[in-house]
Amino acid sequence: MTTEHVDVVVIGAGATGLSAAHALRKADRSVVVLEARERVGGRLWTDEVDGVDLEIGGQWVSPDQEALLAMLDELGLETFERYREGASVYIGPTGERRTFTGEQLPVPPAVEAEMRRVTEVLDDLAARMDPARPWEAPFAAELDRQTFAAWLEDACAEPEARDNLELFIAQAMITKPAHAFSALQAVLMAASAGSFSNLVDSEFILDRRVVGGLQRVPLRLAELLGDAVRTGRDVESVDWTDDGVTVVAGDTRVGARHLVVAVPPTAVQRIRFTPPLPSEQREARQHHSFGMVIKVHATYPTAFWREAGLSGTAFSPYELVHEAYDNTNHDDPRGTLVGFVSDLRADEVLARGADERRALVLASLARYLGDRALEPDAYFESDWRSEELASGAYGSSFDIGGITRFGPRLREPVGPISIGSSDVAGLGFQHVDGALRVGAELAAGITA
Repeated sequence: MTTEHVDVVVIGAGATGLSAAHALRKADRSVVVLEARERVGGRLWTDEVDGVDLEIGGQWVSPDQEALLAMLDELGLETFERYREGASVYIGPTGERRTFTGEQLPVPPAVEAEMRRVTEVLDDLAARMDPARPWEAPFAAELDRQTFAAWLEDACAEPEARDNLELFIAQAMITKPAHAFSALQAVLMAASAGSFSNLVDSEFILDRRVVGGLQRVPLRLAELLGDAVRTGRDVESVDWTDDGVTVVAGDTRVGARHLVVAVPPTAVQRIRFTPPLPSEQREARQHHSFGMVIKVHATYPTAFWREAGLSGTAFSPYELVHEAYDNTNHDDPRGTLVGFVSDLRADEVLARGADERRALVLASLARYLGDRALEPDAYFESDWRSEELASGAYGSSFDIGGITRFGPRLREPVGPISIGSSDVAGLGFQHVDGALRVGAELAAGITA
């Protein structure tokens, strides 16, 4: 087997790996990108299903995502606003359905007051945290020792307020039950978006989409990199010394001075390193895990909810589908809804057959938007749990106490090896914006 030689090998052709390779190429470094899948994009994936183009993975762009916005501008990609005209729908704890406009949920005054008060507390905590170094926050040790569920129980007197505050962090973002991650992880999620107020504002956080899908970012980057990007190359082994690496993927063998491992923390252990990575590096990644969410797509002949004066936006911590949005594609006459089923509810429905699961999901959408939601022309579930290289969504996070104990380890280089992904981002944590930031930082660490 002959060995190809370049300056840098990158493992992973998602947004992190390709942004790192793009920056390295602009710095006149030769690169090879090895990707196990037969496509680029990682957790970004647009595919045609039953005649509908669906964004199976990540898709939204918000105004604070400066790295992503800059990349979209550099690549010449256009965006369009998410449809949000008309009333939204909220279903309360007794099953009552209420419509509302704006961002304030139609809850009783006492519940609203508690939600506002606790939001201010979380905003203050987020403002006092550097999301790139959350373990250094003055409250880090205390909040990392308690679950977000326990923190909310102490911080919030109204059960319905707790349920909704939990929804925005646990089900909607971390996609784990609130008793499975720390209060510090919740504050980090808020700080990464600029504030908790930003995080709970769907008008802000789910602002725009890319025409043709967000996967166009890695697709365009791969085009610019040309034959430096090799798909279907699952890296089996990395031999390394302080002077460089040799990477083997099937019949591909590449030697380089530097290696960028741009995969989720949970996937690093799939690679056999010789010598092994330091024990503290391995242990840190053993305490990182993905959440669980099913992203549901339902397409109809028309966006019938608009005819009824509804935006398609819906929320409820008491529904199987805890949130839903109008996800109609740019210039598509049909109407598409996207909904989400996460953590324990996802476990419940995934234990059922496909037909029963579909019926339960559509019944939940119908409780928000009416019986016409029961009969889509096309229906698809993005189940990232079945995807070996990601094994969940949207990103991985630490267990209780993990941020303060292991957080600093995840970004430490090991000899010629740099490791990172959106899972370890500060700003843009779990988002494409964070992936692009981490990719640029990894490249800068090599070229500095």
